[in-house]
Amino acid sequence: MATLSLKPSQRFRLPDWHTNAQLLSTNAELKRDASHQIRQEARVLRNDTNNQTIWDEHDNRTRLAERVDTVNRWKEMLDKCLTDLDAEIDALTQMKESAEQNLQAKNLPLDVAIECLTLRDSRRDIDVVKDPVEEELHKEVEVIDATKKALQQKISQSFEKLCLLQEVRQQLNSDHRGKVETLDIDRGCLSLNLKSPNISLKINPTRVPDGSSTLQQWDEFSRFNKNRAEAEMKEATELREAIALTIAETNNELEAQRVATEFAFRKRLREMEKAYSELKWQEKNTLEEIAELQEDIQHLEEDLRRKLLNLKLCHTRLESRTYRPNVELCRDQV
Repeated sequence: MATLSLKPSQRFRLPDWHTNAQLLSTNAELKRDASHQIRQEARVLRNDTNNQTIWDEHDNRTRLAERVDTVNRWKEMLDKCLTDLDAEIDALTQMKESAEQNLQAKNLPLDVAIECLTLRDSRRDIDVVKDPVEEELHKEVEVIDATKKALQQKISQSFEKLCLLQEVRQQLNSDHRGKVETLDIDRGCLSLNLKSPNISLKINPTRVPDGSSTLQQWDEFSRFNKNRAEAEMKEATELREAIALTIAETNNELEAQRVATEFAFRKRLREMEKAYSELKWQEKNTLEEIAELQEDIQHLEEDLRRKLLNLKLCHTRLESRTYRPNVELCRDQV
């Protein structure tokens, strides 16, 4: 037989149950409203962040492209600067070699001038004179020494300038290599997109590496290298022109002195030939005079011998007449 069992638990009133159901419904609506608000805000945030991300990526891509263009322009300027610098180094090297050849060429005329002075020291007696030829030869030696010193100075200056140009070229070349590497990196970055397979998260990607420079420092560095190279090339061009002028001037001075020395030689040779001809003429006349004098002396000696016979005749006659006797010994006209 079944019995009634009463569970020992709290019993709520029906109004309380309705109230609880109402509270649950109200709370569910509040939660849904809050969730809806959060979802709306999340959608707005997603849209905003998506738009901002898209814009930032586009802005970064644009900035990166501009940076690539900037670096590429500097690379092209450095390319041209390096080309001009190499051409200037070659031109200055050729001019330096030309100056060295001209310096070497001065040894022969210097040896000739010294040899001429040495040979003229072998003159004898009255012919050892300080004539215009000797003066011009000494001038020629002085001119050659001065031209050699001027050329040697220009050669030394060109050597120093070539060292500076090589130093500038090394700096430009280093800057150029940096620009090439930068272009490779930045162009690689520019080619990346969301579907690239080699993109990944990195540790502290916003860090500033040691040794980083500011944009102004970067620009000033390349501009300094370019301006220095242009300044050195300008000075090298002026030095080349000065070397060419020195070569021309020294050659002209040496040629003018050579002409003056040869003119003095020709004039002195004419004087010597004239004096030699005069001496030969005087010698000829003197020899002729000596021959005539010897002939006259011979005639005089013959006459003297004849006069001696006459004198003997006179002496004999006079001596014989001293033997006249007595009064016949008179001083008559005989």
